[in-house]
Amino acid sequence: MADTSPMTDGSSDGDTDHRDLGSEGGLVNTAASDSSDRSKDKSDQKTLRRLAQNREAARKSRLRKKAYVQQLENSRLKLTQLEQELQRARQQGVFISSTGDQAHSTGGNGALAFDAEHSRWQEEKSKQMNELRSALNAHAGDAELRIIVDGVMAHYEELYKIKSNAAKNDVFHLLSGMWKTPAERCFLWLGGFRSSEILKLLANQLEPMTERQMSGIESLQQTSQQAEDALSQGMESLQQSLADTLSSGTLGSSSSGNVASYMGQMAMAMGKLGTLEGFIRQADNLRLQTLQQMIRVLTTRQSARALLAIHDYFSRLRALSSLWLARPRE
Repeated sequence: MADTSPMTDGSSDGDTDHRDLGSEGGLVNTAASDSSDRSKDKSDQKTLRRLAQNREAARKSRLRKKAYVQQLENSRLKLTQLEQELQRARQQGVFISSTGDQAHSTGGNGALAFDAEHSRWQEEKSKQMNELRSALNAHAGDAELRIIVDGVMAHYEELYKIKSNAAKNDVFHLLSGMWKTPAERCFLWLGGFRSSEILKLLANQLEPMTERQMSGIESLQQTSQQAEDALSQGMESLQQSLADTLSSGTLGSSSSGNVASYMGQMAMAMGKLGTLEGFIRQADNLRLQTLQQMIRVLTTRQSARALLAIHDYFSRLRALSSLWLARPRE
């Protein structure tokens, strides 16, 4: 009788091997499925993050648009209020010239236009200073430096033309210095910097200088100081005269008998305020002439270093303002 047990054992082993292979295949499939799921989860998470970022960007855009619309509405209300006040002044018999009307209605726009022009001017000046710095670091020749220096001086001339036009629209905007940073306003004098103070700051930046150059810079500094003192005294006299004009007569009285006196006071005060534009123009002329005379005293390379030092000084003032405004407050 034949023994079939070996066949049974062989069949059993074959089944076991088959089951083992099937089990391993199932593990491979499961691992692949898990890997696919994880990849899909990561893709879904990226999609969700992207959608969240898009929603946040859209939300911020809506907020900016809402703030801009609100700003426009506030400006419209302020303009309406100014027009109403002007109309009431006319009804009360106060004389205001047609040029005064234009200043009331366009003063704000003039200030905004000047701020925008000055910002563009500042950006262009930064480019010029970067070019000048690169030329100095590369030890460029005097001919190349002179071209850049002349371009910077022409750019300063453009600034004072812009300021002259702005003073005609809103001289008080220039005097207040609201177009400058807080730290710059701390040193403001008649709508700009004091030339004499800038020359003092440059003394250590321009060494070595010849005795003739040192004498020229010192003389220029003294001349600038004297001119600044004269303009400051003129401003003080104007302020005192304006205060005397406004305080003359009976203050607080609204009787009809004082209307003529009131109108006369306002007319005189308006005439005195008209001289402010001249003070701004003289101060800017002094600033430009001081820079031009400084360039004549110095060599081309010294002039480049001086202009760069002036630029860096005001850049640090603006940086100081940013740090001050961003300081932690308790």
